Amino acid sequence: MPAAESTILIRKLSPLLVNQIAAGEVIERPASVLKELVENSIDAGASRITVELEQGGIERISIADDGHGIAPDQMTLALTPHATSKIREAEDLDRIGTMGFRGEALASIASIARLSIRSRTADFDEGRIIEAQGETVGEPKPIGCPVGTTIEVKNLFFNTPARRKFLRTSTTEQTRCLEWLRDLAMANPAIGVRCVGDGKVKLDLPINQTPRQRVVSILGKELEEQLIEVSVDRFDDARGMLVWGLVGLPAIARATSKAQHIFLNGRTIRDRTIQHAIREAYRGLIEPGKHPTAVLMIEMSPTAVDVNVHPAKLEVRFRDQSMVHRAIYHGVKDALGRADVTPTLLQRLPGAGFDSSSAIMPSASPEQISRQLDHQVEKLVEYLEAKPRSSDGPSPIRQELKEVLAQSPIPMPTPSFAPSTPLPTVQRVDKVLQVHSSYLISQDEHGVLIIDQHALHERVMFNKLLARVTGNGSLEQQALLMPIVLDVPSSVIDRFDELESLLERIGVQAAPMGPRSVGIHAVPSFLHSRNVEAEPFLAELFEQIDQGGFVPSSEEALHEVLDMMACKAAIKAGDVLNDDELNAIMQLRSETERSASCPHGRPTTVRLTIEELEKLFDRR
Repeated sequence: MPAAESTILIRKLSPLLVNQIAAGEVIERPASVLKELVENSIDAGASRITVELEQGGIERISIADDGHGIAPDQMTLALTPHATSKIREAEDLDRIGTMGFRGEALASIASIARLSIRSRTADFDEGRIIEAQGETVGEPKPIGCPVGTTIEVKNLFFNTPARRKFLRTSTTEQTRCLEWLRDLAMANPAIGVRCVGDGKVKLDLPINQTPRQRVVSILGKELEEQLIEVSVDRFDDARGMLVWGLVGLPAIARATSKAQHIFLNGRTIRDRTIQHAIREAYRGLIEPGKHPTAVLMIEMSPTAVDVNVHPAKLEVRFRDQSMVHRAIYHGVKDALGRADVTPTLLQRLPGAGFDSSSAIMPSASPEQISRQLDHQVEKLVEYLEAKPRSSDGPSPIRQELKEVLAQSPIPMPTPSFAPSTPLPTVQRVDKVLQVHSSYLISQDEHGVLIIDQHALHERVMFNKLLARVTGNGSLEQQALLMPIVLDVPSSVIDRFDELESLLERIGVQAAPMGPRSVGIHAVPSFLHSRNVEAEPFLAELFEQIDQGGFVPSSEEALHEVLDMMACKAAIKAGDVLNDDELNAIMQLRSETERSASCPHGRPTTVRLTIEELEKLFDRR
């Protein structure tokens, strides 16, 4: 073997290369720089933070705060790798109470950008400025400046061109910066936050806002009446937690989870446990594939969570994950249970689905429309500029797009929002009229109710079935004199052991009778009582199982099967109901939890509010 291939040389990396490797973990794009520096300002006790961006932060980021500042003899040390004021010993890693703590950010940024720090503490009449770029760090020099710190970062990745090429357009990078800044501002409502991007004010939030005021300021005042307050207090020991937040009515659920903002002790996190708990709390209220709007502020003892598991501190590890899931699930579910979640008619019309991240509201102020229009342009430009172009120059389409959008009609009715005072869960309902043997028309104190009789009865049936099997319960069985023999795919036979428990819970007694057949010896009494033929129902069930639509041992699978049963057993569109039946189903509606939607999340009831009715007749 040649010597060149048999010899492996071990070398000590240069300090610059070490910092650049660390920067690769911490600094991915301008938004990463902004996040690290704003977190430092928050830790410094700032009451106001001002951010300036040029070219989306690629060319320049400036973060100025009025925090406690850096002492003159600490300026050089601040740029030293793994130097921090926030932890002292190994035990501190188990009780981290600050935003930043690794001591990598400033040194990492300086290794891949041109950095300057100006800072003064209240103990000194003048401040100091220090500059660094690459592996060169200057000496601190006296400078006049207010108490606090201003950090300026220029020419990001100037000495690592390969990484600079991976940056997106300045529009995209600015959007990412603003997303992070809004999250950090949302978690710290007492801090005033201002951001200027290429000379235009992008964000301007005053100091000392309440948490609700701050959330509404960022999500949009047009959503204020669509948000429900969540509150959980389980802080009875070191593993307990406090939760405050706002969650959206089902009508404003989105196509993505970007409208979910989760904060733990002031830190933005992304956690699957919490996302799953939110999704489960909305089960049956929103359609599959949609995501609730939610802002949750969680507080818990630093000893109950490990935040040191991700370089960017986005992921955390809870000591008691199941407790967190239970608290979030029940907190959100209970809040939704106290609210009236019936959608209004205009919210259900085509094109009326509201997404505050992109929709332009006709009722908005000129400033809101301009801001929303800018956001639409940014999204379109981001998409188009991501496509290959024949020229490497800047895209000329931004102004043209804005002009076209500004001139285009916006076919979206003004949505009606729920009253500011909470509505009772059960409302008084007057006489009911059946229309076309499919829909029920009635009224309550807020307007006209239009009800899908099949969807409503399906929800009623589903809730009754679910109540019977809650815990380890099961549905009553009816034994058959002769078994029903069904032909099934071989995959069903292969999985029969794991299917058996699910079948027993829904009242089905079955056993394989060959490589491709199953014998049914008992069926749910419920199906017989509702005149539903068991054989086609079970054939459809086994077909669903074969298609791999769900895991038989999961609660999701149980819910899916119960919904299939409820759908088969419910009254149908076209069924004529007499007065007693109409009164009975309306009574069931008032007694049934989540009666405003079917088990799949589609509405059973739509309300035409008094306000909407008056508008239709030009009374407003």
